[in-house]
Amino acid sequence: MDIDRLLEFVQKHRDEDPTKLLLQKDRYPDVDIAMAAQQIEGKRQASTKWPTLAACNQIIYPPKLNREQSSSEATAKHKLSIVTSMTHPIVTIADLTGGMGIDTLFLAQTEATTDYVEQDPALCNIMEHNRQMLGKKNITCHCCDSMEWLRNCGKYFSLIFIDPARRDRNGRKVAAFEECSPDILTFRELLAKHCDTLMVKASPMIDIDLAASQLGNVCDIHVIAVRNECKEVLFICDDRDKMPTIHCTDIRHDGSVNTLKFTRKEEYLTQATYCDTVGKYLYEPNAAIMKGGAFKSICLKWGLAKLSRNTHLYTSSELHKDFPGRIFVVEGTIALNKKSLYAAIPEKRAHVTVRNYPVDAATLQKQTGLVEGGDKHVIACTVGTKKTALLCSPA
Repeated sequence: MDIDRLLEFVQKHRDEDPTKLLLQKDRYPDVDIAMAAQQIEGKRQASTKWPTLAACNQIIYPPKLNREQSSSEATAKHKLSIVTSMTHPIVTIADLTGGMGIDTLFLAQTEATTDYVEQDPALCNIMEHNRQMLGKKNITCHCCDSMEWLRNCGKYFSLIFIDPARRDRNGRKVAAFEECSPDILTFRELLAKHCDTLMVKASPMIDIDLAASQLGNVCDIHVIAVRNECKEVLFICDDRDKMPTIHCTDIRHDGSVNTLKFTRKEEYLTQATYCDTVGKYLYEPNAAIMKGGAFKSICLKWGLAKLSRNTHLYTSSELHKDFPGRIFVVEGTIALNKKSLYAAIPEKRAHVTVRNYPVDAATLQKQTGLVEGGDKHVIACTVGTKKTALLCSPA
């Protein structure tokens, strides 16, 4: 079946249930219904994950697993902003783990000559089609093993981007570099010989400090969250001998970006302030800051007091609206028994959060009988050395 006929069918049936279409495949003997259903699902996912692709009706989407593993448009755009802010000119780029090609497409907006390398022929064919539909003449697709291609291509790049596959042979998710494919620690010397700057995308579960020490020559670490959910960690490596700057970035609902920058030395030297009692406002850092580990630095930057050494919540008597995370108004402490809770929350609906507390949120919710929802927040935590529950509402 040719692509034009497939896309015409998808456009005509774009509002139908893909599962029902699959059951009706006998009605469309000249159509690859499985492929059509895949395209309908892909177009729906694209409307929120890749709006630029969604705006082009000629785009072909890969299977579900490849779509799930792909970067979002939001994180791909942020990578582009990182690259365009680099001090040296970016004139040649190689994406050695092309996949669906979202990162390639956005990095190519630098107008650099861009090589996309992918060993899966189906993905490579899809990318070749899509880059033509989007008019990306500066992208060349290569279907082969990326490390072999790099070894033999005879090129030197301004930037190499690599996102090793984070699943083992049994399909289980992994995070450590040595468990991923390709194992970039094995090929670190080869990569360094072929570029000015290496950008490595890693799992949000990776041990940041261990990974940086393994890679070597890491000058910047970008922890990227989207809507307060940590999505990826980027390591930027070049020949500068410097302590890495950690950039904790949250891309918010409206597309705006909030970034906190610090170094491990700054964090180590900062003296945190600890509270005796919880003030009027309570602050919970966003997911990027929590992953990056700027636990004392934010005390200094916003003039906040930490609830305890291992409780990553903060308080103040004055409101700091620009704080990068959730802000609550503290209504008071509350006993975690049904009588006290139901008196304060008659509707029995609240969001239960646990921070540095011996019982997890699911257990606590079950014990209290509170149903998730409503405007109230019950935050069980440790203040100083005391186990405490705070009744809060959003600021």
